[in-house]
Amino acid sequence: MNRSIADIRTDYKLRSLDEADVTTEPIEQFTRWWDEAVNSHIDEVNAMVLATANSAGIPSARVVLLKGYSEQGFVFFTNYDSQKGKELADNPHAALVFFWKELERQVRIEGIIEKTGAAESDTYFLSRPEGSRIGAWASPQSAVIANRQVIENKFLLYEEKFSKEPVSRPPYWGGYILKPSLIEFWQGRTSRLHDRIQYSLVDNHWKIVRLAP
Repeated sequence: MNRSIADIRTDYKLRSLDEADVTTEPIEQFTRWWDEAVNSHIDEVNAMVLATANSAGIPSARVVLLKGYSEQGFVFFTNYDSQKGKELADNPHAALVFFWKELERQVRIEGIIEKTGAAESDTYFLSRPEGSRIGAWASPQSAVIANRQVIENKFLLYEEKFSKEPVSRPPYWGGYILKPSLIEFWQGRTSRLHDRIQYSLVDNHWKIVRLAP
């Protein structure tokens, strides 16, 4: 075993999390933590790991950006023809993970993912910088390409095309919303005796339990 890696560890001491401290609704609790994370000026505070699995149950994960949340769920946008898009079409069960190391906190979310409405996808797409909108047309996300020149050439072609008209949303690009059935709040504690408070949706009500670290 590589001892230089095995010896890396941090003893978490900043905060604690008790059942008496949390709200009855997980989105309200998420908002508390989200506001603290934003106010802590964490870089890429909205970065989250999205884990999906194909129809055979083989998992894959990648970092995406949260673009909104509400009582209904957590929203992100991507290419529907990407690997994650194809996997979600086959298997809508997915998970999200936020890790805010500056606060020694993690939030883990599980649920079903659905596409957002076209209007919501249009609104967000039009809010993006023009280069990002053209990039959505130029990149066949997750497809094998011969070299970088392929997408750079396609970008130039679409840049020319959209010099004469507004950059509309590609039909294969849009939003997803993860509708949670489980949300876990993890607060790092000393000696690896971390606090874990889990909300699970049972008969349309949120059940709160503590998990062993």
